[in-house]
Amino acid sequence: MLAAIAIYLIWRFSSIVIYVFISAILSLIGRPLVRLFSALRIGKVHIPNSISALFALLTVLLVIMGFFGIFVPLIAKQAAVISSIDFNSLGQSIQGPIEHLEAFLKSYNVLGKQETIKQLVTEQVESLLDFASFSNTVGSIVGVTGSIFIATFSILFLTYFFMKDYYLLDEFVENLTPVKYQSEIRNILLTSKHLLRRYFVGLLIELSSMITLLSIGLTIFDVKNALLIGFFGGIMNVIPYLGPVIGAIVGVLLAVTTSLSYGEYSEITPLIFIVLGVFASANLIDNIVLQPLIYSNSVKAHPVEIFLVILIAGSMAGIPGMILAIPSYTVLRIIAKEFLSQFRVVQKLTKNI
Repeated sequence: MLAAIAIYLIWRFSSIVIYVFISAILSLIGRPLVRLFSALRIGKVHIPNSISALFALLTVLLVIMGFFGIFVPLIAKQAAVISSIDFNSLGQSIQGPIEHLEAFLKSYNVLGKQETIKQLVTEQVESLLDFASFSNTVGSIVGVTGSIFIATFSILFLTYFFMKDYYLLDEFVENLTPVKYQSEIRNILLTSKHLLRRYFVGLLIELSSMITLLSIGLTIFDVKNALLIGFFGGIMNVIPYLGPVIGAIVGVLLAVTTSLSYGEYSEITPLIFIVLGVFASANLIDNIVLQPLIYSNSVKAHPVEIFLVILIAGSMAGIPGMILAIPSYTVLRIIAKEFLSQFRVVQKLTKNI
């Protein structure tokens, strides 16, 4: 009964649960900064923990804002690049391939005899630009802006206090736990924090490494907007296995649109192969070197075990499930070790924890 009530409350207040979850992650990553600032002295006086937590939070914010400061102008530049594409010249250069594609689609009855690809595209664009759609879009933007503001304020507020009062979450969980399980719960919280901190710090290292590898590789081959493509490609690696594919597709689109804006229509095919080659090489390094160190060693699980967990989570909850699969599985293994260690399968899965 209590489990059912807990599941309902988590579902009912899912947004708040997400805020707490993100704040807990940020506090785990930022806690070493709090300890670093607390160890500093001004004369003979140590910096108070509350001030150290504030400095740590500001440091995390500066890093995030630094990323935005670098990449938002690049995104704006890319938007200007797309708007400068000469669509008349582009249309003339791809007229032949489009006619072949139309003939192919009509042969399989995908297009009607009197329909053209141009008509379909025009209809879709007009439907996107009608007044009703515009009104809905504006309303959505206003709603999203308000939600982002509330989410940002809530996460920053919670993160500060989780950094300042490091045992705040621990005490909350322990207060909800029967006295006879207090020792097990303390062990779960202590081990979970240790492994999750290693995982999330490792994940940040992986994302930074992938952004660097992709940007350098694309720059070597003189691909325009290499930094922006590398940024998107690296960030997409937060999604296990599927992320690199999404990143490569986005990278190809960004590279192609930039090439089209310069009228380099003949360079599109070689460019696609170059971008895909760089992504394949970077992800090969990621799979051989980075992921085994991060996903396997940081959470102390076998790569096959991690792979199966991600597949199961993806089938249950899609991309969000894949992103949360490893940290969730880590916590579940720790809980199982404390309460179900009499089972051989649990002993096998948790022997390295």
